Amino acid sequence: MRHAFSAAAALIATFSLVAAQGAPKCGNGQLCPSAAPCCSEYGQCGVGAYCLQGCDPKNSFDLTSCMPKATCKSGDFKMDSLDDVAANTVYLGDSSKANWVSSGIPVTYQNKALLLTMAESTVGTLLTSTHYVWYGKISVTMTASQGKGVVTAFILMSDVKDEVDFEFVGDDVSAVQSNYYWQGVTNYQNMKPLPVSDARQNAHTYTIDWQPDQLTWAVDGVVMRTLKKSDTLNSTDGTYRYPQTPSRIALSLWPAGLPSNGQGTIEWAGGLVDWNSQYMQNGYYYAMINDVQVECYNPPSGFSKNFGSKSYYYTSTVGTEDTVAIGNNGTVLSSFYATGDNPSFDPNAPSKSASATSSAASPTFTVETVPGMSGGGVRGSDSTSSGSGSSDSSGSSGSSSGSGSSSGSQSGTIGSSGFSQNGGSSGTSEAAPKLVAGSAVALLGFFIAALML
Repeated sequence: MRHAFSAAAALIATFSLVAAQGAPKCGNGQLCPSAAPCCSEYGQCGVGAYCLQGCDPKNSFDLTSCMPKATCKSGDFKMDSLDDVAANTVYLGDSSKANWVSSGIPVTYQNKALLLTMAESTVGTLLTSTHYVWYGKISVTMTASQGKGVVTAFILMSDVKDEVDFEFVGDDVSAVQSNYYWQGVTNYQNMKPLPVSDARQNAHTYTIDWQPDQLTWAVDGVVMRTLKKSDTLNSTDGTYRYPQTPSRIALSLWPAGLPSNGQGTIEWAGGLVDWNSQYMQNGYYYAMINDVQVECYNPPSGFSKNFGSKSYYYTSTVGTEDTVAIGNNGTVLSSFYATGDNPSFDPNAPSKSASATSSAASPTFTVETVPGMSGGGVRGSDSTSSGSGSSDSSGSSGSSSGSGSSSGSQSGTIGSSGFSQNGGSSGTSEAAPKLVAGSAVALLGFFIAALML
């Protein structure tokens, strides 16, 4: 069995290299200040996007600092264009405008699939759903990337760090790791490898069937692992250490094998990333997402905090199933300087509108507005542990314009060029396509941002 490691500790090491110096820290009971009230999953405080996906209600300034999250949306989401994807530098919480949020550089392939790309000096690509799931059946048809230190992932992750994983470690494409966590608490026995036929060359459908009392992992319709909630009871404190809170769907390609990460992380990932690998084509690693199917289930039996249908929110920082409520609370911020405590704040609004905002503390213009990116989840233990329960690799972070505009598009298109991960049954024998001009500009901007931070 692979050596367990702490992605939380590796996260701190990685994020410290790219995050803005002086951004307030949060986690382990250290709450964010009122001027930067939202605690990101990476353990730093900010406003704007910090208050949206992944905002940690347990370590934010107060329970309302994080915005409520859009409720589950059933559907068959064909990943054949970027029309349904909003960059994290422009998304302000309106799930009616996009079903996915991106960090990094996703590109389209022949109007059939999306590629998650990872070039040198980047931390890969992350796609997350704008609608959260509170129990449901989620199936993703995809291929994984290959190479030492390269990790592809399909994860359900809640804001209190409940987690269910399929993860592909790039030095072994004959297996996929299944895993789960409750509130970021590491347990070395949770991971079980599942056999798969060449995850790089062959597209398979990976399914997480998440029910209030049972969780299953399946590959191509064959259930390979079952976890019963009743088997997760912790006799010491009487809690069920079972994923039980609304979660976003996360699809990612990220470099776990960076020199800045902990040795345990690097060993788990199969070694350091080789940026001259045969598995890189046209300058990047890639994984391909064809389709995502979501079937939403009803809330758990006995659920009584049903005050609407539009959004999930927490009624307590305990963060268990019985502290989740469903209401009609708003999910949209007015600007990247707004927060859950002051969602209408917009420095570009007319003075009359600005003066009409709530009496909550108005954030200053020097706080962080868009957190970094991570494609992984919780892990075991390196020699140190941050305890944040966050994941490993982080990306560019920085302030966005108050209007939510972005100077670089995170989009690209692969038109007539053929594509295959070195041949295989799911594609042609042609090489991976080059990023087109729009993607190249975005990629350059991504590099520059990482270097400047």
